[in-house]
Amino acid sequence: MSKDNIVIREIRKEDNEQIAKVIRSVLIDFGVPKVGTAYADTSLDCMTETYSKDKSAYFVVDDNGKIIGGCGVAQLDNFDGNVCELQKMYFLPEARGKGLGTAMMDMCLNKAKSFGFEKCYLETMPYMTDAKKLYAKVGFESLGGPLGDTGHYSCNVWMIKTL
Repeated sequence: MSKDNIVIREIRKEDNEQIAKVIRSVLIDFGVPKVGTAYADTSLDCMTETYSKDKSAYFVVDDNGKIIGGCGVAQLDNFDGNVCELQKMYFLPEARGKGLGTAMMDMCLNKAKSFGFEKCYLETMPYMTDAKKLYAKVGFESLGGPLGDTGHYSCNVWMIKTL
């Protein structure tokens, strides 16, 4: 993999199948429960359509036609406030440790700001230590409980950042 061939771009319909496989593969690799996490989300198979609504966007990491990661932002479900959620941020092993997570976070958080969100919320698992380090590095702080109702009841680490 060469950084010269890697592009972070908005998702396209033809990416749906690849990004669904990426997300499910990463979740399986980490031993994440298939219930109560992104693994069970019906949106995984129609990501382009899911993120075509107002104030939402999803980006993929494209390595010369192969999708190796992705992340998005959208209004936090079932929450009364101007808060978005950082959603479905997953990278295949070959995408990790190359600064792509930081680049993706910058892109998503800038997009969230452009949509006018005041804060960004996320949920993760306690053993996703590299992800938690990245979130803290860009200013996410721990919360004592969940916001909204994402349906991801198996995720028990909640974080928020003021934009």
